[in-house]
Formats: sequence, structure tokens, C-alpha cells
Amino acid sequence: MHIHALSKYAHALMSADHDRPLWGSRVRSPLKPAAAALSSSTAVDRPLAAYDVAASRVHVAELHRLGLLADDGRDRLDAALAEVAEQLDDGSFAWDEAHEDVHMNVEAAIRDRVGPELAGQLQAGRSRNDEIVTDERLWLLDAMRQLDNGLHRLQATVVRRANEEIETVLPAHTHTQPAQPMLLSHHLLAHVEALDRDRERLAGATARVDRSPAGSAASVGSGLPLDREAVATALGFSGVTTNSLDAVADRDYAVEVIGACSTAFIHLSRLAADFVLWSTPYFGFVRISDGYATGSSMLPNKRNPDVAELVRGRAARANGALAGMLGLLTGLPLGYHRDLQELRGPMLETVESLALCLEAIDGMVAEATFDPDRMAEAASSGHALATALAERLLAAGVPFRDAHWRVGELVTEAEVRGCDLSELPDVRLREALPELADHEPMIPSLADAIANADVIGGTAPARVRQALKIAKERLG
Repeated sequence: MHIHALSKYAHALMSADHDRPLWGSRVRSPLKPAAAALSSSTAVDRPLAAYDVAASRVHVAELHRLGLLADDGRDRLDAALAEVAEQLDDGSFAWDEAHEDVHMNVEAAIRDRVGPELAGQLQAGRSRNDEIVTDERLWLLDAMRQLDNGLHRLQATVVRRANEEIETVLPAHTHTQPAQPMLLSHHLLAHVEALDRDRERLAGATARVDRSPAGSAASVGSGLPLDREAVATALGFSGVTTNSLDAVADRDYAVEVIGACSTAFIHLSRLAADFVLWSTPYFGFVRISDGYATGSSMLPNKRNPDVAELVRGRAARANGALAGMLGLLTGLPLGYHRDLQELRGPMLETVESLALCLEAIDGMVAEATFDPDRMAEAASSGHALATALAERLLAAGVPFRDAHWRVGELVTEAEVRGCDLSELPDVRLREALPELADHEPMIPSLADAIANADVIGGTAPARVRQALKIAKERLG
């Protein structure tokens, strides 16, 4: 907050009604500039403003039902709140950093429109403590619907690309070393499974966010006979919180959401890491389109996978936000504390960041160009057919550990010769593997190796086609 804004803080906190502070008579002097800057959350709160206005309109209707507002007062307050909602929507709302938070900005705007006496009724029967958790929960419900849509879109894109690459073979890796050949579609569908679990986690978190705390007031519940269930229904919640102190004191709903977001970010980071690795000339498996790659300010040969790398970076930030939120809540005595304000920024930022990264990764995957020839070449190298050869020996009656040892010796010999296992002379293979004399060739092909993994969840073509069919049905 700028110094000139801080100097206005005393005036902003005073109402036009005999210079009464908006927060009551117990503190009569304005905050000092540094304290005001520390206290203000206006810049962070802005995404919640529309929800704060919506909750205030429902509260006005409830005050009218209780006879605390006449028809005219209700109508004037609702019209003023509707005007503020329109200004928030079109971006013309006049924010004042000198007001402490979103609630005070909205209340000040209503005072300007209807006067301090009528506007003063807005806070009857409620506290900023239950207002903020109501606003946060409403914002999260909308945000999580958008996140689920983003996850669904990314899944659909990955499934589409897997379907397009149903014949493409590439090496599976363990320890970033070539292991066995598999279908690219099998690899891509692994990401779809992880994203499906992310959606399940978000759905579970959504169910616990979907409870209205409105009416909990500062800590013990409102002193007015508010119909909390009717208010919850009007706001779009499916139910109400059942303990007022818990409702205003805890933020586990936010922690759970960010935990789910953090896990989704981990999965996005791994998808991004695949594309970073695959797009290097050493792999050459994929080309990231120009819309999702950048050049270098110095090196004219460079095409950098910056979008994928930035998604990995955002994942690290999400993990940090989660750790910070857990730390803020740990050991906090039950009740509302101002420390809780510090959770809001990381919560809003992480959710919005995940939505952005989902859109970016979706576009990157949709526009990427795979190189099947380069992938097949890599799948045939690195002695990737060794396991299939050992399993062929096993089928011929050789105990697996013996088969494993003998194939390993052949791999070592191939390395000494400077060739791949599949390139060893046929006479040497017949000498080392007499049990396979009837096989021609003795070394299984890529197609043989892939077909061997014919179990539920395996990379055999029939299994992958079935998995694709199930994924399409699940995504609708």
C-alpha cells in the first residue's frame, strides 16, 4: 500500500455518521501506516467480492423476514448491492486500498449509496468472521467446478492423442533407462488415470466445502434467529455447518482443496517433464508446437519447452503453499485469529494457477507432433528386448533366474561388441540359447514383446484398445 493511501486510512475507517470507526468504539484511533499495510487484505480479497455481495443480498432478505428492515429499506439495500455487483462485473467498481478488506469496501460503497443509517443494518447478526468463510467457500465451489472441467478437457485431449497413436511404439523407462517396449497410447493413458484420481480428490473436497457457515457470526452463532438452512439454500449450498466455532476457526476445507490441487500439479509436472525430456534432440520423440515453445535471446538454434518447465515450477509453488497453510493452522488455539487471513492469498493463487496450467498443458498436448519412427528406433535399442527374451526362455522350460542370468551375459557381450542384443550373430545366439532353436528369429520382435504384456492394465494392443474404450465412456 502506498504511503499516501495509508495517510487516508484514518478517514477511511471512520463513517460519515459522527466519524464512528466501522469496526466499533473499542478502538478509536486509526492504525499506524505499517500496521495498516500489514492489516489490509483488499488487494488479495478482490476475487471474493462478487460472492460477498451475493451473500449480503441474501442476508438483507433474511433481515427483512425478521422485521429488521422495512420493505423500502430492503429494496434500497438490494438495489445498491445489485449496482455494486454490476460494477464488480464490468470492472468499474472503485476499490479503495485504504479500506481494510473486501467487506469494508462493499459496506463503504453501500453507505455512499443509501447513507450510513440504513447501511449500518448490513452487519446486524453477522461478523466478518463468518462472512469471509462464506465468501471463500462460495468462491471455491465455483473454482472447483472450473478445475474439474479443466481436468476433464485435458483427459479428453490425452485420450484423443492416445487414440491417434494406437500403433506407435516407444521404450518404457525405469530409472530413466530403457526398460521394455510399450505403446505410446499406454503411456498417455497412464496420465489419464492419474488425472481421474485428481478429479475424485477434488470432488471429495468439494463435498466438504459445500456447507454454509453463514449465521455462525463471530464464534458462538448469530444472536438473531436467522434461518441458516434457508440462507444456505439461497446461496447454493447443499447444507450448513453444524458448529459455529468450528465454522469460523478452521480452514481445513481450504487445506484439503490445496492438497488436491498440489497433487494434481504433481501429475501435471510429470506430464510436463515427459515432454521436456522427449523434446530434446537426444530423444526426439516429440516436437512442441511454436505456440508452446520459445526461442533464446542468445542461441539461435534453441527451441525451449518453457511452458512445460513453467508448469513444473508452478507445481513447486503449490507444494510450498500447502506447506505454508498447514504451518499456519498448526497449534492455533480454537477460535478466529487474524493469522487465518494469510491463508487466503495462497489458496486463491494456487487454484487460479492450476486452472491456467491445465489450459496451457492441454494446448501443448493437443498441438504436439510425435515422431513414431524415432520412438520405434529407440524402443529397439538399449537391449530393450532382453526381458521378452528371458520370458521366451521361461516358456521353453528354463527357470526364470537362469534365463535372467543367461540373457544378462548376452547383454554384456553385446556391449563389449558395441551392438544391441538383437544384433548379436545368430550363431552365437544359437550356441547360448539352444532351447530356442525352433524360434526364427530367436530374439522376439517389438510386436512380440508388447503382445506379451497381455494382462489387465498391460500394454498389449488389445488391452490398450479396451482401456481406450473405457476411458472414452468414462469421459462421456
